[in-house]
Amino acid sequence: MSSHEHPLGISFEFFPPSTDAGRDKLIHVRDELAARKPRFFSVTYGAGGSTQARTREVVRAVGESGINTAPHLSCIGSEKAQLRDLLAQYREEGVESLVALRGDMPSGMGSIGELRYANELVEFIRAETGDHFDIAVAAYPESHPQAPNLDKDVENFARKMKAGANMAITQYFFTADAYFNFVDKARALGVEQPIIPGIMPITNYTKLARFSDACGAEIPRWIRKQLESYGDDSEAIAAFGTDVVSRLCQRLLEGGAPGLHFYTLNQAVPVLKIVDNLTD
Repeated sequence: MSSHEHPLGISFEFFPPSTDAGRDKLIHVRDELAARKPRFFSVTYGAGGSTQARTREVVRAVGESGINTAPHLSCIGSEKAQLRDLLAQYREEGVESLVALRGDMPSGMGSIGELRYANELVEFIRAETGDHFDIAVAAYPESHPQAPNLDKDVENFARKMKAGANMAITQYFFTADAYFNFVDKARALGVEQPIIPGIMPITNYTKLARFSDACGAEIPRWIRKQLESYGDDSEAIAAFGTDVVSRLCQRLLEGGAPGLHFYTLNQAVPVLKIVDNLTD
């Protein structure tokens, strides 16, 4: 780690905004977060042509901060030729890191693509570009929504890591033991690379509940009940959320987590409150 990085090894994720106002706001958020010297920024990816172009555009804009910026790359719905072009473009643009994902199944009868799983995508990137890119893959401490069970899921995860990934970033979770248990299982299968916990700030209960149901992240009952009791008092929700997530981060770092990756939802303030709690 270079001496210019934040001592905690933090990183931040953005999504490509769909409006000009959203893009302008993101540049402001980028600058606020870049001031904290993160290891990297990542930019999520939507399947389909227009959003792929938008991801590239946002990667370029975010990368102007001078912070290493990693685009998400998905194999679902992509053909090898298309991925080959994209990898070449990213290399030309000076991108050095990627987040390789399976991606979401397209709705309807859309094509799945030539590569079906993230381990195949990692192998393809390595075959095409050697060691040029640092590759991160996803991990699911509470099991991937489509996995038959946790052990099977950890086996799939180990396969991705052995295909040539440099590190993993987890889905968000609120139970530290879920993370430690997952890391232990992965280490038992010979995975040695860093597994970085993904952290979701709590700012809006309704949105969080919807997200969590969709991606299989568990909101512990005591957190759910407390958030419900605040109704639409957004200040109380934010204060409680900051406290709960800060304590989670503290516990993860004390337990040996190699850093923290924040899902910013393109907002700086909720994330910075947590980061500042950890460095006080």
